[in-house]
Amino acid sequence: MSKTLDVICLGRVAVDLYSQQIGSRLEDVSSFSKYLGGSSGNVAYGTAIQGLKSSMLARVGDEHMGRFLREELQSVGVDTSHLITDKERLTALVILGIKDTETFPLIFYRDNCADMAITAEDFSEEYIASAKALAITGTHLSHPKTRHAVLTALEYAGRNGTKRLLDIDYRPVLWGLTSLGDGETRYIDSAAVTKSLQEVLHHFDVLVGTEEEFHIAGGSTDTLTALKNVRKFTQATLVCKRGALGCSVFEGVIPDDLDGGLNVYGVRVAVLNVLGAGDAFMSGLLRGYVNGEGWEQACRYANACGALVVSRHGCAPAMPTKAELDDYLSRAESVPRPDLDETLNHLHRVTTRKQSWENLCIFAFDHRMQLEDMAAKCGADVKRIPKLKQLLLQAAEQTAKEEGIYQGQAGILADTTYGQDALNAITGKKWWIGRPIEKPGSRPLELEHGDLGSQLISWPKEHVVKCLTFYHPNDNESIKQRQDHKLLEVYQACCRTGHELLLEVILPKDMEQNETYYLDIVRHIYQLGIKPDWWKLPGMTSITWQQLTAVINANDPYCRGILILGLDAPESVFDQTFKEAALAPMVKGFAVGRTIFGEPSAQWLANELDDQALVSAVSEKYRRLIHLWKKYRG
Repeated sequence: MSKTLDVICLGRVAVDLYSQQIGSRLEDVSSFSKYLGGSSGNVAYGTAIQGLKSSMLARVGDEHMGRFLREELQSVGVDTSHLITDKERLTALVILGIKDTETFPLIFYRDNCADMAITAEDFSEEYIASAKALAITGTHLSHPKTRHAVLTALEYAGRNGTKRLLDIDYRPVLWGLTSLGDGETRYIDSAAVTKSLQEVLHHFDVLVGTEEEFHIAGGSTDTLTALKNVRKFTQATLVCKRGALGCSVFEGVIPDDLDGGLNVYGVRVAVLNVLGAGDAFMSGLLRGYVNGEGWEQACRYANACGALVVSRHGCAPAMPTKAELDDYLSRAESVPRPDLDETLNHLHRVTTRKQSWENLCIFAFDHRMQLEDMAAKCGADVKRIPKLKQLLLQAAEQTAKEEGIYQGQAGILADTTYGQDALNAITGKKWWIGRPIEKPGSRPLELEHGDLGSQLISWPKEHVVKCLTFYHPNDNESIKQRQDHKLLEVYQACCRTGHELLLEVILPKDMEQNETYYLDIVRHIYQLGIKPDWWKLPGMTSITWQQLTAVINANDPYCRGILILGLDAPESVFDQTFKEAALAPMVKGFAVGRTIFGEPSAQWLANELDDQALVSAVSEKYRRLIHLWKKYRG
């Protein structure tokens, strides 16, 4: 039958809770980062971002963590048609720490967990036959129920030309050989485990493991002896991982020298965290193997993937994308610290984005100073502004739903000073959401709430950092240096936390106005090493848009794009503004505020409109802007 999938990953999928305090005992850790984990889940994720069509065969709980794993896999294109929701069990958890380069404490929370409840009834022969490869991890051979499911899948694969790979993935604690809290121990000799593995080795076309994992499979702590013992049970290709030495591939008779196989040497890197390196290795190996690129190239991919992951925090989120891996391989010998390489870090940042955005119609009501002035003019209490912003969000949601742009094209800009309730309400609904950080009206740029890094800890990852700077090429050196320093600080904070950055640039009103100045400003900011995910700029002529597009593409072809700001322009101005941008694909939409909410909000604050009349008036203004945008962008 037609092979519509590249690889099916059968095995563990769990939530990893990684300690953020590197160097601490696990007892002393105070906060954790939440990632997709589990060996098979990591491989499904890792192969997907390497360009393979992968599928996850497992179970997750019917709760928040299970939904998180499903959404993470789906976000990178993994097929989850056979990721079953188990109504009776919880999703597995793993708590992990990084004490030093040799010590990585971890605890598996897997008592009667969902992924260990997979059965042969959860999949069909047709499903297994639809894949070029089936990747199994050793944990699922440790329990009779999951073992039966694995053997059934292997039988289906064997009958249908689906290649079968085993990552031995030996975790003594998961075979009941250590105390429950000792997930760190990687090797304990066990004749029972050796026998259990050797009974199934003949099913596989490829076996992958570290030297210690081949020790358990071969029943000897001498690696060559273990490999020769394994060969007695299977004619599979053996891929032995050798850490910084890379890996060795053995086809046919095992030689008398460990270097006697095909040796593909790795690149030495500074190790932060070895956890997940094996899953990254398997992901890279599968890319080459499934695509028929030969063992040497497959192992180059595998070694490089492992090297990148050991230099980073986390497992799945640390795995390289195809673009990132190819860049690294082109210059690996000159990159001893991938975690410090600017090009790799930028590629990892921009090629792991989960959501794409086109034709964004963003309602911006992140205004603070302007609304305070508006309230003062009509004698209204500023305590009414949070209610106003909730009503503005209501108008935005109502309009977006009626216009068919509810997810993927709709967005808001809202602040925490008066708009926190609005932000809380829209978060999680798959809207584009931006939040301002600048002190209103500040020049040179100042941040409203001080250090950004400490703020972003509490921000949802989906929130975009919006930073407005009043900038001019003719600024004196003192202002320019202060602004540049602050912009670098903002960008670096966003890079550390993974938040996207929207940089809004406006020429100061009291200085010369010329749209070509924006070309100079954008070039200068790129020269500082700042690569915003988004730009927010005023409307320009079509020729300047073309020139600006060229500048952005030359400096960062992965830039998300440009949003057109409003500057309280009359609605009539936007027809020409959008027309000028019609042939500029880098312009992804608009982010307009006072043009939409200004007049109705002033009337509401003056008690001249009730809540529903405000919502209706704002909705109509927002709708007209959406129609104008669609007029030129369909």
